[in-house]
Amino acid sequence: MGRRVLIVDDSVTMRDMVSYTLANAEFRVLEAENGADALRILEDNVVDLIITDINMPKLNGIELTRKVRCTVNNTFVPILCLTTETGGDIKADAKTAGATGWLQKPFDPDTLVETAKKVCL
Repeated sequence: MGRRVLIVDDSVTMRDMVSYTLANAEFRVLEAENGADALRILEDNVVDLIITDINMPKLNGIELTRKVRCTVNNTFVPILCLTTETGGDIKADAKTAGATGWLQKPFDPDTLVETAKKVCL
């Protein structure tokens, strides 16, 4: 079985596209529609990678990243931000919170898979 990845995005369409892309690359995929749901999923599941949107209701991607970094089981899990945001301040906030990397929406499927495999080593 492949690596386990948690996709966090409030857009069903985006979750479906990312999940489809990664499942075809032999990743096992879990999904959450916001950061709060992601934290609940992480209580019962070990993942090798988290891919999160930034702008979401309940708990955004930067807040999620901060909270994930404070949990013993997920301190070192790679976190990729996949978002439409392009501002340097947002990227700096994500990095400070503990994000591993940044990918732009719309994403290139090959780049997403390549990056996911790279950070999961």
